[in-house]
Amino acid sequence: MTSLCVSCKGKGLCGRPACPILEKFKPLGTTQKLSDNIFGSSPPSIFVGRYGYPQVSAGPLVPPDVIGKDAVTYDAPATWNNLDIGEIVGLRSSLVRSNMHFNVKDASSPDAMLQKTQELALSETPVDTEVWFRKAPRMDLRFDGVLSPMGPAGEVTKLDIAQNPAVPRHVDRAVGDSDVAAADAVREMYSADVSTDHINRLLSIGLLGKKRKIVPTRWSITATDDMVGKMLADDIRYYPEIGEIQVYSGGLHGNHFEILVIPGPPAFELIEIWMPRAVWSGGDTTVEADWEDHNGKKGHSNLGGGYYAARLPVLEHLHYLRRSASVFAIREITPDYWAPLGVWVVREAARYAMSMLPLKFDSIDDALGDMSTRLNTGRDEWYHKSSLLDKRMKQRTLLDFL
Repeated sequence: MTSLCVSCKGKGLCGRPACPILEKFKPLGTTQKLSDNIFGSSPPSIFVGRYGYPQVSAGPLVPPDVIGKDAVTYDAPATWNNLDIGEIVGLRSSLVRSNMHFNVKDASSPDAMLQKTQELALSETPVDTEVWFRKAPRMDLRFDGVLSPMGPAGEVTKLDIAQNPAVPRHVDRAVGDSDVAAADAVREMYSADVSTDHINRLLSIGLLGKKRKIVPTRWSITATDDMVGKMLADDIRYYPEIGEIQVYSGGLHGNHFEILVIPGPPAFELIEIWMPRAVWSGGDTTVEADWEDHNGKKGHSNLGGGYYAARLPVLEHLHYLRRSASVFAIREITPDYWAPLGVWVVREAARYAMSMLPLKFDSIDDALGDMSTRLNTGRDEWYHKSSLLDKRMKQRTLLDFL
């Protein structure tokens, strides 16, 4: 059952009507009293649900009475490194979800409220937003393995944007060209330093691609990480190999990374170690793995969105160095990760590790030995799960006979 919980992360694979792990977190969060009319600056942020697809609920997330640049903090994971998990949950539970109902195909011919939501998604800075609800939103704190925690929700009767969105030129151009494939639009925006959070927002609310559709947020997050990752990998495969064995180490919010970068053809492997009493693991240690070689990932990762979130910062770093490499990454999830925060925590923890100065080694064995000193889980529990290391060691053994 523990292994199923790690794979499921609240998606309902056990068949229960409600996830018992997620249910215990519902009492957390703010207890603010809300009226049926709120005003605040959306960070900007939107949410699209997946239940009932292709009929979905969607709308802006708004922190009541928070005006101006301070609203950015409510949906900016890169700024949460110094917050503890309780503070992050409190911050996110203050955002009110605005639920409006659409068919995913409505993106190409939006009504007035969807059009306003799309305009808000274009902005790179907070947008003053006023929302009227059928009745006062109620606290409905939600946790998930992919999404950030979310707070109160209510059904919208009217939505107004009280200021003009600040739209970057490259965003305006990518959204305005309906003859460009979504992947090409993503490449153009990312190359122009448009953030992946912004790109995800545009993809989710149906503003990219030739055949435009609204995309549930949990799907668009992984799709954005995957598209940007593939774009970077396509460039990296033509770069020269890195010339030394390196280890990057670090983490955030109970997610610790050890990342081994070695000379060799482009490849990436992620080992996930869920320690006892981490959020999804119960009382057992669970070890899962997935990988890809120079041909890229075939099908969807069995590790879910965390695989693509962990891969992205590594590819960003190699792209910055203009080097290719084989990469073996371990993500050890400790009991300090006691509430699910979403895949952003995987991305930011890996990014933090890759920002550290690397340690350098003469051999892979020496590097693995050093990595083991900072892990709580013994090498014998995870080494046999690795396909990349197995192939690398067999290649080395073969070369010894030549």
